[in-house]
Amino acid sequence: MSKAFTKESDSSADEDDDLALPPLPAGGRNYMTPQGYARLRAELLQLIDEERPKTVEVVSWAAKNGDRSENGDYLYGKKRLREIDRRIRFLTKRLDVAEVADPSAHHGSDQVFFGATVTYADAQGAEHTITIKGIDEVDNLKGEVSWIAPIARALLKAHEGDEVQFVSPGGLQVLEVLEVRYPRPGEAAAS
Repeated sequence: MSKAFTKESDSSADEDDDLALPPLPAGGRNYMTPQGYARLRAELLQLIDEERPKTVEVVSWAAKNGDRSENGDYLYGKKRLREIDRRIRFLTKRLDVAEVADPSAHHGSDQVFFGATVTYADAQGAEHTITIKGIDEVDNLKGEVSWIAPIARALLKAHEGDEVQFVSPGGLQVLEVLEVRYPRPGEAAAS
């Protein structure tokens, strides 16, 4: 049977909505820094205002060119349109439940809260620095971790000089909090 006579299932689009990033904790909040919120909102607006209309235009043009089953522009355009729509749904859901927390409100504090940049030492004396951010805005390559990550959970509410216990895949570790930093009010957080 020709593909033209079969209906593609849209259920996979709904199932894939949450595959790009980790799910929110049950009943939890979607904390974000103001910069992370602005970045996701800019991506959403760019998809809605620029990328989706251009893709719709290409698909419309390609549909007028005849046999759709062998039309690469049409097939790719439809696939790309589904990807864009899925990302728009995902971003809309995440931004709707976002709770923006400005880390600069804690500037000068030595206690670890959301948005803190924490330097800690492990049992071997090696120093590590991480920044605790929202689930949707972390970049592991920049030393950022989600506030729901086990290391962040272990460090939250600790003060400089405190020792905290952290259960890692290698077993129980004791970490010493060496320094806690926050951006100054009005200063953009490191992104």
